Formats: sequence, C-alpha cells, structure tokens
Amino acid sequence: MTDPAFGRVDRDGCLVAADPPLADLQRSAGGVPGKQLAIPQVAALAKLAERLGIAVSRSVIAADGDHDVELHIQAEPDDDGVNLAIGGWVEREPAPPAAGDAALREHDFLRADADWLWETDHALRLTALSPDAEPMLGNASAYIGQPLTGLFRFVEREDGALPILNALAEHRRFERQEAVLRQSDGQRVELTAVPLIDGNGRFAGFRGTAAAIESASAPASTSETGGAVSDVFSAQVSQALRAPLDRIVASAHSIEAQLDGPIRGDYAEYAGDIARAGRHLLGLIDDLADLQAVERDDFTPEVQDIDLAEIARDAAGLLTVRAAEKSIRIDRPADDESLPARADYQRVLQILVNLVGNAVRFAPAESQVWIRCETEGDLAAVIVADQGRGIAPDDQPRIFEKFERLGADEPGTGLGLYIARRLARAMGGDINVDSAMGQGARFVLTLPVGD
Repeated sequence: MTDPAFGRVDRDGCLVAADPPLADLQRSAGGVPGKQLAIPQVAALAKLAERLGIAVSRSVIAADGDHDVELHIQAEPDDDGVNLAIGGWVEREPAPPAAGDAALREHDFLRADADWLWETDHALRLTALSPDAEPMLGNASAYIGQPLTGLFRFVEREDGALPILNALAEHRRFERQEAVLRQSDGQRVELTAVPLIDGNGRFAGFRGTAAAIESASAPASTSETGGAVSDVFSAQVSQALRAPLDRIVASAHSIEAQLDGPIRGDYAEYAGDIARAGRHLLGLIDDLADLQAVERDDFTPEVQDIDLAEIARDAAGLLTVRAAEKSIRIDRPADDESLPARADYQRVLQILVNLVGNAVRFAPAESQVWIRCETEGDLAAVIVADQGRGIAPDDQPRIFEKFERLGADEPGTGLGLYIARRLARAMGGDINVDSAMGQGARFVLTLPVGD
C-alpha cells in the first residue's frame, strides 16, 4: 500500500475516525475503532503533537500480526484532538529480540580488537564516539549529531556491494565494510556494527566498531581533501548550532504549551514565535548539510527503478495536512497510474515534497494544486501546478539560485529549489518552471524514463 490512511484521535485518546488500513491496524493491536488508540507508536506521536501543539511527523515500525509494518506518521493537533495522516505501509520481517542471549551474541559479534567505537540513531546520525577516536578525528565531539556519511566515505566491494546499505535496509548487523575517513589523508578503516532495537521493536540505529587498515590507500585527491576541510568546518558549526537550538525549541514548546503551569497569553505567543524561529534555523542547518552534499565532486545519487507516480502520491500524502489548513485540494495521480523512471527514490521524494510544498505555500486558500505525470520522449516528467500569484519571467532564473527569495517576507532559506535542481541534474534530469504573473506556476521535474 502506498496511499496514506487518515484518522482522528479525540482529546481522550480514542480513535474516533479511521480509514480501513488504520482501523485494521488498530484491531491487530488489540483495540477497536472508536475506542482507545491501541497502536503504541501512533498513540505516542499523537500525544506528543497534542502536548506540543504543533504538527509532528516521524517514521516508525509497528507490529501487525505476524509481521511488522513501516509507517510514516504525521500528527496535526487542533482544539478537539489530533488528525493523523499515515503513509508508507511497507511490510517488514519482525525485528529480532533486543534482550537476553540473542542481544549478548550480537554484541559479541563486534570486533574486540577495534581501535574505537561509534553509535548512531535511526537516521544514521552519530550519537556517540569513544575517546580513543580522537587520535584519528581530533575533536570527536564535533561530529556528534552529524550524518555517518559525513565521517566516512564507504567503499564498494569488488562485486559492487555496500554491506552497510543492505544491513540498513534489513535492520541487521554487518561486518567488513571498508570506508575512508573523510578528514584524513586517505586512512581506511573497517567497520562492523549491530542494530539497536528500542523497546517498541523499532530500529534505533547502529552500534559499531572501527579498525584501522594498516596499508592506507593513496592520498586523497585535491578536491577530496578540500572537501574534507569543509566537512570538518561544517560539522563543527552545525554541532555548535544544532544542540543549543534543539534546547531552545524544546524549552519554547514547553512554555507555549504551559506544561509547568499557566502563564499570560502574550508570553505563550512569544514562546511560540521563538519555537518557530528556532525550527527555521534548524531547517537552514539541514539545507546547508544538503547543500554541502550536492556540491561535492564525488556526490552521486543512487540510481534504481522507481515509479514517479507512486512517489508523487507519497509526496502529496505527506503534505495533505498542511494543504488542509488552507482548504487546498491536492489533485494527485490516480492510484492505478504508473510512470517508470531511473533515479534515487529518496532524492526524488525530497524534490517533490519541496515542489508540492512550495505550491501549497503560495497557492491561495480554497484553491487547488495539480500533480500530473507524463512522458516526454526519453524523459519521465512530473508536473506540479498551482493557482498562486505566479512568477515574472525575469524572476524565473533567479528562483533556482542559492539563497534567493523573491521577497524579503517570503519564508524559507532560499536553498530548496537550488538543491532540488542540483539533485535532478545529478540524476540525469532537470527542473524547469513555466509561469506568468497572476496565472500560477507550473514546475516540471524530468528524469530518465525507466523500463
């Protein structure tokens, strides 16, 4: 299943409305529609959204009978409860137990002769590095919170396989993954890791070891070493900003939600403004991380067979709640529509979420956003059109430039379309715009057509 399922939880935590897939999952968890929400992962996210008073989204893995299902949940609170939009619905094999003898055997799998230890969260962001990593890394704490790929450049085996990618897809252990330390002169290490599973059976990251390979490879190229200096600087700046911003946003949410007791209404509003500003800055940090990735000389998206129509439906589902806030209808490709292409699934989804999100942002209330899929010769195309104010011809080239916003009052960082076009071109495609003032905008993503 690829289409999102919708539901609603009232203020008492009861699932008062649910599309059939969500209702079935509720029954599988031992509950019934209309009664207390029995799916722990969904219930926890609904309570978090209600407590914070903001939309919250997260990927989780929930039990569904004799198998697990991966879900992408968006919870949007209002005065009377929480609206749910749940996409993904990808079946997974049940996660292995994380306690007892099995867990001990997993940790025995890690190399005892390793030089240092590392650990990540579910999104492969580094959460811990042992002190003995510092001889190779310098200030190891500068990498905490950064993507694992910012520390290592993974090396394919002779057969083209990357053990870490297979392990990530299946949430299992891996060994003998060769990698190059990006901030070194070509020093290679061998990585081994076991999956971390949380109390709800969800994948929570990896705990692993790194062992230096004695015969270091040839020195990195000038472009790689230049990039490494940039990586170190970016990691230090990002870490220096992200940790305090996370604390500021969390504290502001707590004040706005009046968790420690009632306060004056204007103070609660100020706290909400602080939280929104903090989230904007965190978004800027994320955009800068993406910017650094797409501008690297060695940046190469993974190319695979994908269905553009399916990804377009996924993107529309993720933005349904935001569109509903403005009474905007997203007209997406039909459920039985398919458009094969060759590209990186996650990067295409990132592009389409950006394009559809922009369309929703600039479209007037009670209007419509269209998503259409077509074939243009040897290219597959997704068209996103809105009924907004449009873009003047002279401004159309500018919107794809770095940090470019057409108005000082426009939200965002001015990096979204620049990154999206760089990603599209890295996958052999492009993004173009056709618009006129007062007539809306029409963005076209093209990618190589699939088989």
